[in-house]
Amino acid sequence: MKPPESDHQLFERLRAGQEQAFLALYQKRQPALYRFALQMSGSASVAEDITQDVFMALVRDECGYDPSRGSLAAYLFGIARKLLLRQYERRRSDVPVDTGGGEAGFAELVDDADPLADLTTRERVEALRRAVASLPRRYREVVVLCDLEEVDYAEAAVALGCPIGTVRSRLHRARSMLAVKLRDERHGGASVPAWKAARCAI
Repeated sequence: MKPPESDHQLFERLRAGQEQAFLALYQKRQPALYRFALQMSGSASVAEDITQDVFMALVRDECGYDPSRGSLAAYLFGIARKLLLRQYERRRSDVPVDTGGGEAGFAELVDDADPLADLTTRERVEALRRAVASLPRRYREVVVLCDLEEVDYAEAAVALGCPIGTVRSRLHRARSMLAVKLRDERHGGASVPAWKAARCAI
């Protein structure tokens, strides 16, 4: 059985004009990019636009992807981040997060056999979603990339345009902030560390 093509192989075929390579790369990378844009913007329509624009950037002649500087995934997250920053600049503040819906970035774990457990899980996922959404942007983006999307520190550093040490320190600070926010919402009982809960919730 033929092994799946790497991102770089798909990118090379895409640049050669092969439409199937674009579709394969889109199917492979679109979900994570959409979730990242959704968690950062709080808007499904903004996330859709950002995701489309990221892939359109790949087919332009001036596409600046350089494999020697990092992975294609990190490059795509970096484009998404730049587009989101432009959105913020235009609006002069973060896009308000709709705390009543927009849960596409957080998978809900449903247990039909135990409605009470399901309700508790839903409440914890919602509390986590609110906590992540309330973080300042620079902390939210490292949580979304490293904890929710499980991007490694090196790739996150490329995507964010900062040293790995900065990613580590921001993530440490963000996890501390999340722990406080979730503890404040909790009404007793032991809790899972916020970053572990984040992984379980996705």
